[in-house]
Amino acid sequence: MLISQHPNQSTQKEQFDIKILLVEDDLDFGAAIRRALKQHNYLVNWVTNGAEAWTLLENHQNQYTLAIFDWMLPGVTGLELCKRLRDTNNPLPVLMLTTKDRIEDKIIGLDVGADDYLFKSCTMTELVARLQALQRRYGLFQQPQKTVSNLTLNYNNNTVISHDCAFERQEIPLTNKEFYVLEYLMSYPNQIITGDEIRAQLQKMNSESCSCVVATQVRALRQKLINCGCSNPIETLQGSRYRFIAKELL
Repeated sequence: MLISQHPNQSTQKEQFDIKILLVEDDLDFGAAIRRALKQHNYLVNWVTNGAEAWTLLENHQNQYTLAIFDWMLPGVTGLELCKRLRDTNNPLPVLMLTTKDRIEDKIIGLDVGADDYLFKSCTMTELVARLQALQRRYGLFQQPQKTVSNLTLNYNNNTVISHDCAFERQEIPLTNKEFYVLEYLMSYPNQIITGDEIRAQLQKMNSESCSCVVATQVRALRQKLINCGCSNPIETLQGSRYRFIAKELL
C-alpha cells in the first residue's frame, strides 16, 4: 500500500526539497511519522512492506533523498532492503527503526549499510532531528520553509519572517509552542480553527495542553509581531476560535 502526501492549499507556497521513502508496517506508527515529517515540510512516500519498497527503489533510483526502514518488515525486511541497496552501490542514506535494543543488533544494522539506528520508542522530535543530522552529513540540508500570505516559517531554527515588517527584514525567534500554534493556523488559511483542535496538535508534539495554553501562545505571537512592526494575521473569534487571515502577496 502506497500512501503519498501532497500539499493542497492554494495560498501556500511550500518547498518539498527532501523526499523520503518510509517503509513501516505499523499503521499507527507510520501515520505518526508521516504526520511529523509533513509538519517539517518533507514529502513522504509511505509503503507497508519491503517488497513494494524494493520495487520503488529499483524503478526510481534517484527519486528519494532519504529512507526510513523498519527492521522487522513482513517479507523483505528493512535489513535486507539496506543490504540490497549497498550491494547495488546505491548510496541512499537510511535511518533504521527497530525494537531490538542489543548492541549486537545495532552493529548488524550498521554493518549492512544503515547510516543511523533509532529505537521505535523514540519521540517524533528525535526522529526528525536524526533525519536532519543525516541531511547535514551528506550535504542534503536545505532550509525547509512554509510561506503563507505575508509570513514565512523556517522549520530549522523556529523563526518566522514577516514580509510586511515596518523595520529591516529580520527573523523573529519563536518558542516551540508558538511555532507549532502558528504552523497549524497557517496550514488552514482563512479557516476557523477551534482552541481544542490546536491543543490536540500540541499534544501530538508532546507539549502541555492545558486550557489556557492556546490563548497564551496566540497573545505571545501577536506581541512578537507587533514589536517588530508587523501586522497581525491571527484573528480571535468568540468561543475560543481562531483564524489565520491570509492575503496574497503583492
